[in-house]
Amino acid sequence: MTDAVSVSHNFIRQIVIDERAAGKHGGRVATRFPPEPNGYLHLGHGKSICLNFGIAREFGGSCNLRFDDTNPAKEDVEYVESIKADVRWLGFDWSELRHASDYFEVFYRCAEKLIRDGKAFVCDLSADQVRDYRGTLTEPGRNSPFRDRTVDENLDLFRRMRAGEFADGARTLRAKIDMASGNINLRDPALYRIRKVPHQNTGDAWCIYPMYDYAHCISDAVEGITHSLCTLEFEDHRPLYDWCLAQIDLPNHPELVLTLVDAGLKTNVSTPRQIEFARGNLDYTVMSKRKLMALVQDGLVAGWDDPRMPTLSGVRRRGFPPAAIRTFWERAGVTKQNSTIEFSVLEGCVREVLDASAPRRFAVLDPLKLTIANLADDHAETLTFPNHPKNEAFGTRTVAFSRAVWIEREDFMEIPPKGFHRLTPGGEVRLRGVGIVKCIDVDKDASGRVTGVHCTLDPDTRHGMPGAERKVKGTIHWVSARHAVEAEVRLYDRLFNVVNPDDDSDGKTYRDHLNPGSLRVVRGFVEAALADAKPEAAFQFERLGFFVADQRDHSANKPVFNRTVTLRDSWAKTAGR
Repeated sequence: MTDAVSVSHNFIRQIVIDERAAGKHGGRVATRFPPEPNGYLHLGHGKSICLNFGIAREFGGSCNLRFDDTNPAKEDVEYVESIKADVRWLGFDWSELRHASDYFEVFYRCAEKLIRDGKAFVCDLSADQVRDYRGTLTEPGRNSPFRDRTVDENLDLFRRMRAGEFADGARTLRAKIDMASGNINLRDPALYRIRKVPHQNTGDAWCIYPMYDYAHCISDAVEGITHSLCTLEFEDHRPLYDWCLAQIDLPNHPELVLTLVDAGLKTNVSTPRQIEFARGNLDYTVMSKRKLMALVQDGLVAGWDDPRMPTLSGVRRRGFPPAAIRTFWERAGVTKQNSTIEFSVLEGCVREVLDASAPRRFAVLDPLKLTIANLADDHAETLTFPNHPKNEAFGTRTVAFSRAVWIEREDFMEIPPKGFHRLTPGGEVRLRGVGIVKCIDVDKDASGRVTGVHCTLDPDTRHGMPGAERKVKGTIHWVSARHAVEAEVRLYDRLFNVVNPDDDSDGKTYRDHLNPGSLRVVRGFVEAALADAKPEAAFQFERLGFFVADQRDHSANKPVFNRTVTLRDSWAKTAGR
């Protein structure tokens, strides 16, 4: 997958180049992707995956997949497995699979060191009191009345916290930094809280859990991470990240990580550098795990992998190729400037990849029967078509043809507007690969709706005949009414119908902007061979768009295809482009 490792010129890459040239970390490059397993990954996470794994791969380094499992109340094994599947689907694999919970004993020993050094204390303030004492952006905070407890008292209380003597929320361990700091994150932040919840990996062994800012930097240091890449919202947290690393000083205190060695976990302790970059934001999209979970829980979508969802599992089921997502984030670039990228740019990458890789097939989604009057009732033959018009390596296929075929209803009009170049009463059109047909009659039901058309086929326009090159303005596709297979086709579109669904300035929420036309299910007809398509196999249905055999529901007995993307940007006019 050469596109997965193509060089993307950005400021982070330049930092890595400069530090390697200076011999920092001995020239090593080690990154990590550290998701919290509290939901499914979305397209924004795809940017971080591509960046972390891509940087490591480019420089011959390593990238760990580390689960930030420090909040067991919200985490689930289902999310763990989905995250692993998403990373691999995007074309990457991890050097080591780690969990923050692997280091719980190290976190605890580091906390005791901070207490012994007078850098941390046990606080009895409630959460509301802590907020009140913290101050504001313009006013300094106030010291907790418990800040001056002795080292011995703090150690005793902290050990009793671990032993489970106190109720949830009764006490926290806080860093002792500066309540007057202009950076609120440094105003004696919490390092540990009491939470008597079983953990997916450690069971009931712990009833105190470390806070993310504390656990994350130690995890990075223990794993020998050289470049800790995170999004801009953590920029104000970097001073705390650096403070914790400086105070604990793991490289000079190897005894703190002996528990990892005892557990068979390799360590390569370093002092990592945190570098922030702008998130990946897309228009017509919501990428908040909380909001996406609400859509799932409230039944507004059919699950995390609903093909309308911006989750990686959702776009995978929709048929987005992983190469298109890698290409998209590479082209979007890595900067420190927050911006929103048009969803159409991603769709363009999807079309680009599928146009080159998806074989062509015939399908009719709104069928109207066309009968060729001058062919015998039992007429049957096979025609040969290229699987890809631009790449002979795809080979050819045979398609059954009979006297009656299905065509798209929109390809016939009784009273056509000016410029309509398809089939009309008395008009001619070319049936793709067959020849030129002329409409001679129309069937209608009691309401006057057209139910079928009758045509004659000009035999001189068939392949190899003298009139095969005769020109007509319209060419339409078809499938044999006798041989085609009925299929369920799900026509997916964008989940939201406004550019910024999160904009609540008009009193509406993202729920009010759900697109009622985001899914339309039709029964159509497809080439018979498509029933045997493997799940996730992608095709271009000629003149209709790119489609994929549904990952879960498609079978030979019940073909199901999802529309991945239309052939052209159907939202350009809506967005004013």
